[in-house]
Amino acid sequence: MKKIIALLALTIFVSSCSLDDDSNDFTFEFVPIVSVEMPDTFMLNETHQITLNYFRPSTCHGFFDVSFSRDSQLQRTVAVINTVANSADCTELTDELRDFTFDFSVVYTGTYTFRFWQGKDDNGEDLFLIIEVPVIE
Repeated sequence: MKKIIALLALTIFVSSCSLDDDSNDFTFEFVPIVSVEMPDTFMLNETHQITLNYFRPSTCHGFFDVSFSRDSQLQRTVAVINTVANSADCTELTDELRDFTFDFSVVYTGTYTFRFWQGKDDNGEDLFLIIEVPVIE
């Protein structure tokens, strides 16, 4: 969670800089993950694919990266980051489902806990889809 807050602070700092050239005017934004495709179990010392599904909010949003923080030996927090062009020509999208797949290497025994960021509630609290995946040796 600390890395997510640090990334947000960096985003605010970078986006607050003024440039004379408005053609590169953009910000970063977390986009809620709506679903996840991943194995029910992991094999120790193997690499597994995890696919994140999210909706692209507008034509000005584009995939940038995934925030992946290791909160403890077996807990990970994951969020999708988009760039957002500051343009008047944006069109809101309601059903453009996107996905991103990454490889996850299993190096510990036990049960991994993944916290996938799904936005904020009415009180501004972070919401997470929590998935626990046991490791088989």
